[in-house]
Amino acid sequence: MSSVVETVTSLVTPILDEHHFELVDVEFVKEGKSWYLRVYIDKTGGINIEECALVSDLLGEKLDNCDPDPIPQAYFLEVSSPGAERPLKKESDYERALNSYINVSLYQQLDGKKVYEGTMIDLKPDELTLEYMDKTRKKTVVIPRKQIAKARLAIKF
Repeated sequence: MSSVVETVTSLVTPILDEHHFELVDVEFVKEGKSWYLRVYIDKTGGINIEECALVSDLLGEKLDNCDPDPIPQAYFLEVSSPGAERPLKKESDYERALNSYINVSLYQQLDGKKVYEGTMIDLKPDELTLEYMDKTRKKTVVIPRKQIAKARLAIKF
């Protein structure tokens, strides 16, 4: 799977650069009996459906013209916005999310919890500090970055 992601990343990057879009993520996953190639893109101010369709058309054309075919099995190509709960993958994602409400899933428990949701109030190369509510009390937790399995923006209710 990683070779498909690497190949698609190398094919889509020039398209995105030309249109001043950002690559958020590429995933190639099997769901049920079907394979999905998902490309998440964004830009300052947000991406719209026409821009997603443009990238889908251009990338689809590039993939169709590859010889040998980098994805021999049938698949569905989906190009979309990362949405309101955008994943935090790159360092720039974390930097942009400083002072934002985020959800963090850990590989193992920290202070008895594997999932934290709160405002990231500090970011360092090896850790981040999250301010969260524990029932009615405001608390902070320092999370080592190497313990983070997944992080994403979250919507506060």
